[in-house]
Order: sequence, then structure tokens, then C-alpha cells
Amino acid sequence: MAVKKLGKKLKKKLRIGVVFGGKSVEHEISVVSARNIIKALDKEKYKVISIYIKRTGNLQLGRKIFNKIDIVFPVIHGAYGEDGTIQGLLKFSGLPFVGAGVLGSAIGMDKDISKRLLKQAGIAVADFITVYSGERISYKQVSKKLGPVIFVKPANSGSSVGISRAKNKKEFKKAINEAFKYDSKVIIEEAIKGKEIECAVLGNDAPIASIPGEIIPKSGFYSYEAKYIDKNGAEFKIPAEVSKEIIKKIQQTAVKAFRVLNCEGMGRVDFFLKKNGDLLVNEINTIPGFTSISMYPKLWEASEIPLIKLLDKLIELAMERFKKEQKLCYTHKNTQ
Repeated sequence: MAVKKLGKKLKKKLRIGVVFGGKSVEHEISVVSARNIIKALDKEKYKVISIYIKRTGNLQLGRKIFNKIDIVFPVIHGAYGEDGTIQGLLKFSGLPFVGAGVLGSAIGMDKDISKRLLKQAGIAVADFITVYSGERISYKQVSKKLGPVIFVKPANSGSSVGISRAKNKKEFKKAINEAFKYDSKVIIEEAIKGKEIECAVLGNDAPIASIPGEIIPKSGFYSYEAKYIDKNGAEFKIPAEVSKEIIKKIQQTAVKAFRVLNCEGMGRVDFFLKKNGDLLVNEINTIPGFTSISMYPKLWEASEIPLIKLLDKLIELAMERFKKEQKLCYTHKNTQ
């Protein structure tokens, strides 16, 4: 009799709340990513509940819906979704969720902090300078340390939003103004000549890395337009045309970076590979894109994990972490 009851329980569909949209400059990309995830989720296993967050960030409707779901799949790229904000709300609400936790999300989002931690762990990154709102820095100062060609980026932004390439005083001033539109902290990086490589990571305590892929931008760098709008904005090579030794090095470094930055579930690690074989981590994305041309699902598909199975695994990892956290003590024995 008990076996029959258990069987009935197992047949019950897991209610997945896919949260997307949000108060972010990557709002539109979030919508496209969520649409692809919702379409790919196995409807025999899951009841999908769409939770669209307006640009105002209003979560009133979301709080009501959260009571009717078993697990949340956050697909809000950038601010208020990938930075630990919604992860904190979900953890406080006692809901399991896909992807990195509060700390891993916050660290991964902040390019300044993540680069410092990677560097401290012995993982090479491009040389950079951090500038805060109100501080002044000249192109002469920057170029003396980083070289004549530099990249200016908001410290907390994704999808190449607010990023500019500058090679003179005029372009640098424009780039700084553009970056500060999106964040109160900006990083200025040296320009690296080499291949742009991406590697997907999947897992919690024992993460694994996908086959790496190469991105060849058609103009300048891998911009927002090339990533999401212009299908011809970049060429993709999956797997990347590099030696077996380099592939192994990329995969090992991707997993190490993932763990150093306290990530869980999923992450896409972006690299620069120099001609001399030097490998530098550019950044990690804890909620990578899931559009039709996004690298994260493409890399796993090339690694023999199709999207439907990938989503199953991500949900499984989220539930695994949640159950593990439920066993932790939150009350001291002397206060009980």
C-alpha cells in the first residue's frame, strides 16, 4: 500500500516558477531566455508557472505566486536577478531555486571583486584599474599602466552593456561617461589580443565543465548587438580549435574559477587565450543566456547534454542543495 502511495507522489508534477523580466537593462534578453526555457521544460514532469517581473521591479504579484510553486528558476539577467538580490528573497522565503546562491551571485556579478578573488587564488586575469563615482582619472594615467588600447566597463553589468573600447583621450572620456550610466563603480582593463573562449560549468559540490567554444566577433568586440540581436555579429566554433592540452586547461580553470567564486548550479566562464598559450579569465556569468544563439546551452548540447536534459539537471541540483541546507542547524542548543 505504501509503495502505491509513493508511486502516486512521484507522478505529481513539480511546479516550476520561471521568474524573468525585472529591473535590468537586460530585461529583453531575460524574456527571450525565459521563453526558450519554458518551451524546453519537460511538460510531463513539470507544471510551468511564468512569473514576469515588470521593469519597475514590482514583486507583489510574484509573492502571491510563490506560495503555489515548488522551485524557482530565476532567469533575470543582470541587476536585481543575477546579483544575489532575488536569491536572498527566495532563500528567506524558504524556496529552492536554480543557480548560484546569494554570495556566489553577488561575487560573480561584481567584476572588480571577482577579479580580485580570482587573482588571489592564482587564476590569471587581465590587468585592471577600479574607479569609483566622483574619482578622476586621465587617459594618460590609464594608458601608462594598461597600454594605449583599453576597455571600460561598469563593474556590475552583463551582456556587454555599457562596455566601450577606447584608444585615445576623447574615446576614453566618452567610455567613462557611458560606463557610469550603469554603475557607480567602473573597471578599466587592458586590451588582450587572443581568442575569446567560453566554457560552461554545471554542478554543486562536484562541478563539471563542457567542451569549450570560441567566439569570433565580426567587429571590435563581442557587443550586446552581436550577442543577442545580430545573428551574423559573431562566428561560433564549437568545439574551439585548440589542442587537447589547452582544452583540458580551460576546463580545469573553469571549474576552479567556479568554485573560487562560490558558484553553484550553473555558470559560464569566459576566457582570453593568448597566442603563447596563456589563459586569462575574463568573467563568470551565473545566469547565462538561454536564447537560441546563447553559448551556455550550445556548449552543453555539443557535450551531449541537450537542453531538456540540461534543465532537468539544473532543477535536480537546486533541489539537492535545498535538501542539504535544510539539514543545517539554525538554532544553538543552549537557546532551544
